[in-house]
Amino acid sequence: MEFELWHIWLLIALISFIMEIFIPSFILFNFGIGALVGSLAAGLDLSMEWQIVLFSSGTLMSFFLVRPVMKKVAYKHSEDRKTNVDAMVGRLAKVTEEISNKNNRGRVLLDGDNWQARSLNSDEIPAGSTVEIVQLNSIVLIVKKIN
Repeated sequence: MEFELWHIWLLIALISFIMEIFIPSFILFNFGIGALVGSLAAGLDLSMEWQIVLFSSGTLMSFFLVRPVMKKVAYKHSEDRKTNVDAMVGRLAKVTEEISNKNNRGRVLLDGDNWQARSLNSDEIPAGSTVEIVQLNSIVLIVKKIN
């Protein structure tokens, strides 16, 4: 079987689409779309110059038309998702050692990790209580007792 030029363009498009799976930046996908347009041009027996022009314009158009839409769809929930320290605020934890700001002691258990804790309003909170994390001060959780 003999390869024609449109086969090569199609192979470039296929490779670009497959590589996009492993490098998720949504850039190689645009080159794949351009290569599909180049393959169409080669299938219509257009000259190599036209194939390159159509490949370039197909790639550029997909960068400006398809990429913004796909990024909006892919990242639509990422702005409101809290991670790391921000995700801890508002969560409930169990007091494992009495919290006393006067004695500078107290610990809480959150997701299996034992954190140093202080009370928000200097209340003493007994062990076994449930508290809400209000803020973080470095690696010390500032908590308030849940009634």
